[in-house]
Amino acid sequence: MTATEMNAELFRDLSIIAEDEGLMKKALKAIRRIAAQKRAMDETEYLMSSPAMAEIIRQGQEDIKNGKGRVVKLEDLYYSK
Repeated sequence: MTATEMNAELFRDLSIIAEDEGLMKKALKAIRRIAAQKRAMDETEYLMSSPAMAEIIRQGQEDIKNGKGRVVKLEDLYYSK
């Protein structure tokens, strides 16, 4: 199935449920979840495409595994004291 055919099928199916607000909310929620997963995959792929960034991430994971990590409050990342 081509992307154009899938797009047409998606819109056909959405038109079937378009009059039911509850079903449309469920469909939108599912589509948003899938889109967020895709964005996360794209971001990971982008970060890992740089050998230097991949090494920084690998080293950070190793540090955490070896107990070298530390807890930082979220507000401390954005607000200097």
